[in-house]
Amino acid sequence: MTATLLTPKSDDQAPVTPPALPPTPGTSVEVVPGVRWIRMPLPIALDHINLWAIEDGDGWTLVDTGINCPDSMAIWDRIATHDLAGRPVKRLIVTHMHADHAGLAGWLANRFACPLWMADAEYADAQVMVSGNRDRRQVRDFYHRAGWQATEIERYFRRRAVLGSYYCPLPQRYNRMADGDHFLINGRHWRVIAGGGHSAEHACLHCPDLDIFISGDVVLPKISSNVSVEPEAPEADPLGQWFATLDRIRADVPDSVMVLPSHGRCFRGLHDRIATLEHDQREVLARLATALDAPTRPDALFDILFSRPISRTDISLMTLATGETLALLNHLAARGLVARRDGADGVSRFQRIVPECEACCP
Repeated sequence: MTATLLTPKSDDQAPVTPPALPPTPGTSVEVVPGVRWIRMPLPIALDHINLWAIEDGDGWTLVDTGINCPDSMAIWDRIATHDLAGRPVKRLIVTHMHADHAGLAGWLANRFACPLWMADAEYADAQVMVSGNRDRRQVRDFYHRAGWQATEIERYFRRRAVLGSYYCPLPQRYNRMADGDHFLINGRHWRVIAGGGHSAEHACLHCPDLDIFISGDVVLPKISSNVSVEPEAPEADPLGQWFATLDRIRADVPDSVMVLPSHGRCFRGLHDRIATLEHDQREVLARLATALDAPTRPDALFDILFSRPISRTDISLMTLATGETLALLNHLAARGLVARRDGADGVSRFQRIVPECEACCP
């Protein structure tokens, strides 16, 4: 790491157009000279993740990993031989703890004999996923309060075990990465911008010299980031953290950058995209607040909040919908706009707080 000040981009440097097409799964293309875009397939509805290889002297710096499975390993072996020309990997940077980003971190660090760089909170959360060490009683209580049935909670635990298999063991040693740190890669400075919301300490990377911003899952071109409340922090306000992270990015990263997201295509127009994400989320918050005239269970709000039906037999979808619903409700509660009460059945119900003037003056 280095604390050297960033060098501003030259005003006469023409912007580079994003590649017209993404690489086919299992291959890579050059985004700008010295930065390769790798697309790794995923066996889930979101069927790919974008990974990045940055030329670093006589070797490479890699950003993110793909999930732990034989197909991913075989793709990495082929990429290393052909796309990376057999040159060494000098470091592995992991933006956050989710399996598509960190699942192969241990295998890659061993395969390339390279150090892992990761934020403390992300490393700790990934270790929980690898070990499966969660308080099952706490998890049951969390989803019961959200309105889940006992059979649905048991299906959640089975799904969680499958997700855990998407990780290989992490290295026991790692290098701590924090907001404001800088990497010197191939003579250029890359600044770490870390914030909460999608995960506890998600790291993005900005290189002013190349006018590139690796946004991870914080800013995506077509979909919004999943922002969820987790059982370990049931009263948290991750949506407030996500808004704050977007504010930081808009203030610190110029609109001119080419955005390299973890899903979808590279794009320009960072600030417009952030504005759209914020606007859409605030519209959902407003719609939710007006729907809470009477005490309402979290699981009864899915039809109001989501454009697609949330099947109670699809535990993966149920988990995402529940986490996002609670993130919205907790954000409104943090602003003093809704109140939560736990009923005799142990299920939480949320209701809009009516200001005195509104209650007295219809």
